Amino acid sequence: MVRSFRVAAGQPWFLPALLIAVSAFSSWEFACITPFVALAVTAAYALPMSTAVLTSLGIWTANQSVGFAVLGYPWNANTLLWGIAVGAAAVGAAVLACAIFRLAIRNHVVAVAAAFVVAFGAYEGGLFLAALALGGREDFTPAIIGHVALLNLGWTVALIGTYEILRYAGLLSRKPTDAPAMLVASTR
Repeated sequence: MVRSFRVAAGQPWFLPALLIAVSAFSSWEFACITPFVALAVTAAYALPMSTAVLTSLGIWTANQSVGFAVLGYPWNANTLLWGIAVGAAAVGAAVLACAIFRLAIRNHVVAVAAAFVVAFGAYEGGLFLAALALGGREDFTPAIIGHVALLNLGWTVALIGTYEILRYAGLLSRKPTDAPAMLVASTR
């Protein structure tokens, strides 16, 4: 069993597929507050930039598929435009998190914290701009933003922690060629 997991985990598709599956399952529970920032930061932490961005698109696609096919999101222009806004904000968060990880910050905790703060700010900022056009500014209260931030922070810690445990256990042994500088430095 461990050998077959190790073989699967060593494939380049494994982590993106796992993050997309986590997104699909979390979408049932969290629907509109799926932890896109946590998933984007984790993808940026563990994957090459192009793969992290494509994974973020896959995460968004899984979320929207569950929303429309299972949770009954209404098929109207406003909902579709909000879906596009969420996708753009999630991809933007992944791109910015990748940029932070490539700054070669030596301390992993500081790098993850910086990536999280920048990605969360970009994600929520993008959604607030969408709310100016689509409505929903009342959903950007400190209590709601704080709740979403704590949810994403918890998911970030859990996802990156799990990734590191599996990596140190040798179950995720492959490193992407353009891995963040901090990860490459830590494996030397």
